[in-house]
Order: sequence, then structure tokens, then C-alpha cells
Amino acid sequence: MRQVGKTTLVKQIFQQLTQPKLWFDFDNPLDQLIFEDTDYKAIYNRLLNEANIKEGRLFVFIDEIQNFPQITKIIKYFIDHYEVKFIITGSSNFYLRNLFPESLSGRKFLFVLYPMGFREYLYFKEENAPALQTKDLFPAISEQSLYLHEKYSFHYDQFLEFGGFPEVVITEDVSLKKMVLKNIFASFFEKDLYLLSDIKDIRELRDLILLLVPRTGNILDVTRLSAELGINRVKAYHYLEFLQGVFLVNLVPKFSKSIDRSVAGGKKVYFSDTGLVNIIGKTTEGQLFENAVANQLMNYGTLSYYNKRNTTEIDFILNYRIGFEVKQTGTPGDFTKLEKSAKELGLEKYFLVSKKYMDTIGFMSPALI
Repeated sequence: MRQVGKTTLVKQIFQQLTQPKLWFDFDNPLDQLIFEDTDYKAIYNRLLNEANIKEGRLFVFIDEIQNFPQITKIIKYFIDHYEVKFIITGSSNFYLRNLFPESLSGRKFLFVLYPMGFREYLYFKEENAPALQTKDLFPAISEQSLYLHEKYSFHYDQFLEFGGFPEVVITEDVSLKKMVLKNIFASFFEKDLYLLSDIKDIRELRDLILLLVPRTGNILDVTRLSAELGINRVKAYHYLEFLQGVFLVNLVPKFSKSIDRSVAGGKKVYFSDTGLVNIIGKTTEGQLFENAVANQLMNYGTLSYYNKRNTTEIDFILNYRIGFEVKQTGTPGDFTKLEKSAKELGLEKYFLVSKKYMDTIGFMSPALI
């Protein structure tokens, strides 16, 4: 998504690289100009001159590639003929997954950068975040205590309210935080929507987003959604796919033990950042908390949910193996229900994530996810 720190991260890689390298920012039309030539060999020679080399492997960094989609043919040609290494950024999964030809299969690798998780948030607040150096949940779990839970509770409340966009996190003034969030949301309409989609009626998409906010954490009824918007179901599905493709929302599928795990049926909707949710509309405290936990867990793998005829449910199942139930104030009874459902599904582990501390087995502090 925009403003999650892609450029900063890739610039760090660029600065540490010792091999011949070039940087292009495709938000700048002049940087696009060097590639606007039908003679690919001439472009390559131009790049060698820019890098001040005559031969050897060249590393080319391109920021915001979606601004110049024609370059993908050049990239493939250079990889095939000159073994140029490209490191590129873009702000749309919807765009990047389908942009490059399948002939690059095995030679292209896609990395998704999300807004900060809470442990990253603590790092930027200069707090000693538990087990920050690992993407394994369980070293952090072993450190949980009432002391740590309470120590981080203020920061977690701030994380819930303002989310994990880096600029928002490092901005101290509350009014400025909100302005940054509004600008991030506005840039979605000003740039992504016009550049990456064929959507004609922006109001329909805006109204859909507004309808999704109070549905955060709920199973989507697309038929009802489309009726409220006055559009057909096909268009509603197209809009949802686009919103997920540009990382504004995450659609969590229903858990299945079959080979095809992403079974057809209703998906739960969550926004990519709780700060954005609070800028766009209103949710309950429980919805916001569940949304935050969903975003935190997505850093560890594939997420799904379990619902059996609305009588038995598990909020999240991570990597088809670990169950999580999310409660504002958890109780031992909540864990007992979770334990029963998890054992029926054959899950390896299961935890009750409670915003209020519980001194009991199975409890997981959200501050340590």
C-alpha cells in the first residue's frame, strides 16, 4: 500500500549494495524518459553509461513502477539478454501480480510490505519490544506477564486509534496524525483509483467503503451490499477484488479441512490499518480490536476463520493450524469453548487473545503478537 515505507526500505538496500546500480523514480517523468525507446539495446547502453560501466551485472532500482507499465517488456528483455537485476516497487497487488508475463515464473519474487505490526510500532517508539527480531509468535508469548501487558497498554491503545503507517507512528501531534491519515486515504482516490482501475463511478466505490466500515469483522453478504449500493453482484465483487488488490481491505476466507482451503462462501472483511478505519467511519471497540489482531496475525502467514452454522466459531485460524479467539474481556469460559472447537478441528494450538489481562492458560496478550 502507499506510505508503508517501501521506498525507504528499498533505498536502504540500494545504499548498502556495492555493485553497479541505478535508481529511478517513476513519479518523475524525466526518469521514465530514459526507457522511452523502441531500441532496447540503445536503452541498455544508456544505462551502462549512466552507471559509468562498460560491462558487468547491473542492478536497476525502480520506484512506483505502476506509473509506466510499458516498461515490463523491457524488464523481461533485459533479464533474458543482459542478466540485469531489477528491484522494483509498486502500490498495487492488483496490478503487479498480473503485470509481468508468466515466462518470468521462478525469476520474479513478490514481497508484500504491510503497515507496521505492534512489535514494529514499539521499536519506533524506542520501546524494548519482545522478540522483535523473529517472525515467530512463540518466543514473545513466553515473555508475557501482567507487567508487560500493562506496560504496553497505552501504546496499544494508540496503535488501535492511529494504526501503523510509519509517518503516522513517528508524528507526535494528534491533529497531524489525523491529517496524515486523511492524506493517505485521499491519495488512494487521487492516484490508485485513476491509475490502476477502470472504475467509472468513484461515488459507488466510496459508498462501498463506507458500508464496509461498520461491517468490519463480519461475514460479507454481497447480495445485500449490492442492493444497498444499487449495483449488480458482479460489480460489487469487482469492487471488493480491487479494494483487496490495492491493499485497502483484507478479505479473510472461511476455513476448510479440504484440499481447496479457500472454499466458496462469505468472507470476513478487515481494513489494512485501524487508523484508516477511524478516519473513514465508526466501528465498535470490539470490531477495531479484532481488526488490529487480524492485521497483526497476517504477518505470520495465511489467515482464515471458522464458522459452523453460526453456532460454533473461531475468529482466526493461522496457517490452518493455530486458532485464535479475540475478546475485549476474555473469560475462562471463552477459552473452554475455543478449546472444544479447536480440538474438533484438529488444530495444533489455540489461544484466547484478550485486551484485558488474564492470568490463565491459553491467554495471549495482543501486545506480544
